Amino acid sequence: MSNLVIKNLHVSVETEQGEKEILKGVDLTINDGEIHAIMGPNGSGKSTLAYAIAGHPKYTITEGEVLLDGEDIVEMSADERARAGLFLAMQYPVEVAGVSVSNFLRSAKTAVSGQAPKLREWVQEVKEVMGNLKVAEDFASRDVNVGFSGGEKKRLEILQMELLKPKFAVLDETDSGLDVDALRLVSEGVNRAHAANGNGVLLITHYTRILQYIKPDFVHVFVAGKVAESGGPELAEKLEAEGYAAYEN
Repeated sequence: MSNLVIKNLHVSVETEQGEKEILKGVDLTINDGEIHAIMGPNGSGKSTLAYAIAGHPKYTITEGEVLLDGEDIVEMSADERARAGLFLAMQYPVEVAGVSVSNFLRSAKTAVSGQAPKLREWVQEVKEVMGNLKVAEDFASRDVNVGFSGGEKKRLEILQMELLKPKFAVLDETDSGLDVDALRLVSEGVNRAHAANGNGVLLITHYTRILQYIKPDFVHVFVAGKVAESGGPELAEKLEAEGYAAYEN
């Protein structure tokens, strides 16, 4: 069984006023096949957790461990973490001018798996996943995220997730900026990848609407850089009804 174990994680960022601690001792365990939702108010550190796990250089892990199948990945570079089985769907995907989606996807698959996929099989797989996500045929020939709508950017993130088949996927506010139809398509893609690969999912969100499509096994309330409470899906319903006021002391 694969697992992602976060132990006493402290993370800081550099600001104009100096170093500021954002995460203040996070403990969390995600086993393969499990879906964990993290909810919390703005500024609570949810996205910091996502980027720290993925290895973003802006975020400095000052204490604690991140163990992937027992191996501490804190000293790994972002690409090494990806090859080890981590995937991050970004809240604000970046534009990569001059690189087509098709070239980007094949290069990413080659880097993660260590060998180039067989072309004919790969093209068929990409077309199938694109069809499921209802993106236009010319999508693959466009530059990565250049001129993409918000929904197209998020669908490209899930397209990557389905094709790269990571052990653990961290989805940072994937529902942000999506209309009802795009939210459904993106959620269906997450569910397809999860069902096909049995991967663990860490879903970061402000709202319960995406949880109507992606059913979490566990819900964690994130406040002031820590997990304030954990529970089952019923905890999300409580947050929807009552908000975060009870946690903000």
